[in-house]
Amino acid sequence: MTDDTQTTLVSIGELARRTGLAVRTLRFYCDEGILDACRSVGGHRLFEARTAVERVLLIKRLRALGLGLASITEVLRRERSIAEAVAEESARLDVEMRTLAWRRASLRAVEAASPTGRAERLALLAAAQDGGSAHESLVRFWLGTLAPIPPDDVEGWIGWNVPRPPIDPSVEEVVAYAALVAMVSDPALKVIVRQQYWRGRAELVRDPRELYGRIGDVMADVVPLVSAGVRPSGGRELDRFVDAHAGARGECDTPRFRARLLDEATDGDQRIHRYWTLTEQLLGARITVGRAHDWVYRALVDSLGR
Repeated sequence: MTDDTQTTLVSIGELARRTGLAVRTLRFYCDEGILDACRSVGGHRLFEARTAVERVLLIKRLRALGLGLASITEVLRRERSIAEAVAEESARLDVEMRTLAWRRASLRAVEAASPTGRAERLALLAAAQDGGSAHESLVRFWLGTLAPIPPDDVEGWIGWNVPRPPIDPSVEEVVAYAALVAMVSDPALKVIVRQQYWRGRAELVRDPRELYGRIGDVMADVVPLVSAGVRPSGGRELDRFVDAHAGARGECDTPRFRARLLDEATDGDQRIHRYWTLTEQLLGARITVGRAHDWVYRALVDSLGR
C-alpha cells in the first residue's frame, strides 16, 4: 500500500479511522447508495481513499448541520448545491422554532391562568395549536366574508388587516390570537361582518368587484383621518361611501337611502368591536379597515343626527 491517496484502496476499517465514523455507519451509507465501494477477491469492501474520505467528510459535516440523507444525497449527486440544501434546512428550522415558540407561549398562558379559568383557557388554546393553522383560519374567514371577490384581489387587504402569528409570541399575544380563531369559528360572526361590509340587500349589488374597489379607496382615505384623530363627521369620505353603495344598487344618495344604510348596520355589534380590538392588539399602531369602517359608521350616524 502506497501513500498516493489518488490510487490507493483502503478497507472500511481504515476509512472509519480516517473519518472518525463507525464501520456500521459506513456500511449503512454504502447500502443507501451514497458511498461507493468495490469488493476485494475475498469479498471485503474497498474504497478509493481520497474520493471516499472527501465524500464521507462532506456527509459527516452536512449531517452535523442537521440535513437529512435525502438532501445530502441530492448534494452528492449534484442535483442541488450545498447552499441550496443549507437554505432549505434553515427555512425548515425557522418553521420549527416558530412552532416551538408558539407552544411555549401557550403552555405559559395555561400556567398564568387562574385555577378556575384554566380549563377554559386550555380549551381556547387547543383550537389554535400552532400559528400557521391559526392564521389560515383567519384568512379563510375573510375570503368567505369578502366573497365573491376573487382571492387574488383581496390579498393586499388580508395582508394589511389579518395579523400574522408573532414569531416569538407573548402570553397575551397567543391568547389574543386564539380568541380570534375562536371567534371566526362562529358562523354568526361571518353573517354580521358580511352585513357590515356589504350592507343590506347585498343581492342587489350589480358589480361586487367594483363596489369592493370603491369602498377600499374610501377606507384608504379614511385611515389617515383616524390616525390623526379627526372626529367622524359628514363630508367627502362619507359621501363617497354612500354613493358607492347607492350606485352599486342602482339608487341615489338620498336621506332615505342613508337611513336605510344605518338601520341595516351591524357596526354596533360588540362581537365586531371585540374582533378588531383583538386584531389591533396584535397589529400595534396599524389602523385597520375595522377602525376605518367604524369611523364612517359614526360619520353616518352624525350626518343623520342620531
